[in-house]
Amino acid sequence: MTSFDTSPQLNLWRALLALAVVFVMLATTGWTALKGHRETTPLQASLTAWERGRIDGHPLPDPDSGPDRLARFFASLTEAQRTRLAHRYPLAVGNMNGAPVDLRYRANRVALAQAGKVERRRMRDSRLTPAGQQEAGRRMHRFEALMREERHILAFDPEGSGRIAEVFGDLTRAERISVVVPGVDTDLLTFQRTRRAHSAPVGMAKSLYTAERAASPGTRTAVIAWADYTAPSGIGMDAATAHRAADGAVRLTALVRALPGDAPVSLFCHSYGSVVCGVAAPALPRRVADIAVAGSPGMRVAKAAHLGTSAHVWAMRDADDWIQDVPYLDLGGLGHGADPMSAAFGARLLSARGARGHAGYFEPGTESLANLAEIGVGAYRAVECADDRGMCRAGLSGAFPAGRA
Repeated sequence: MTSFDTSPQLNLWRALLALAVVFVMLATTGWTALKGHRETTPLQASLTAWERGRIDGHPLPDPDSGPDRLARFFASLTEAQRTRLAHRYPLAVGNMNGAPVDLRYRANRVALAQAGKVERRRMRDSRLTPAGQQEAGRRMHRFEALMREERHILAFDPEGSGRIAEVFGDLTRAERISVVVPGVDTDLLTFQRTRRAHSAPVGMAKSLYTAERAASPGTRTAVIAWADYTAPSGIGMDAATAHRAADGAVRLTALVRALPGDAPVSLFCHSYGSVVCGVAAPALPRRVADIAVAGSPGMRVAKAAHLGTSAHVWAMRDADDWIQDVPYLDLGGLGHGADPMSAAFGARLLSARGARGHAGYFEPGTESLANLAEIGVGAYRAVECADDRGMCRAGLSGAFPAGRA
């Protein structure tokens, strides 16, 4: 979640919770959202074309196959064949768990170029309002920026507000992998910001990657800015329920299961992103070593032990973060359950000194960022706890990085 004026934010949240009984009654009497006919999206069209396609006379595998099978398929191809598929079905290949990472980067660069051409035409479309034409221009410029050679786009879908994921570092050779899971108001246009850069997924991930390299220069790390789910917009009903989180959890689990190699993975979940991580937790593979939440409205469980994961569960919250005033409860599906910072929840509580509010956890120079980086490189004994007794480090054996002991 991004920062808002505190009073309107909390008043609306409480109003939504107060209406829980009404919504439950509506749901039980058959109230549903209308689902009208939708045209085929660019990603769906690319996948459909893939399903009908062939390579040198041979049919292509089901795009919904497991990542291992798809990895074997791509490994059986020549470089020329892989390149041909990336150019013929860029959105399908660019979002295909199991496709080689470098091939996904190349495919998404092609897909971004195609999407940019669409937006350039929309900028001149007289059927659009001036505001619509301006938004098309912003999207076009965003796609052009994402196409730069130094950027590594692991997932991209231009439909609607858009979904995207970007990698910092060498994902294939990484010894530790971190995934930043952001909260509400995250889409293609807010994926990166100039002002308050470290409150957006790109800024969060770049900041964490830099801090991890500083914490352990000898450890090969990679950080993924993961905005590959449809996040709630603002603080309406979607933000107060787990509907968006449930879809995001499926996508997050698929990402982690398809990551190359066997390096430990740490999830860093901010605000509503911690709801996504909480819902995903039981299905995540054992290679997920850590789930760390910052400024969390809840993880949809009463206790960390109920998450059904072997990962270490960490939590932090700045003293000035407005999220602490949100009611921590689950009433008729509204709200996200217990406060992860409460003693009863059982998370390992980290210091967030210096974060200054809800959006500052990844700001350089903060103790919150330093703690996240130490977790990312597995240096558990180096983290600063929220208390003075070091309780968050109890029972952990992670060593200090070289030269830090």
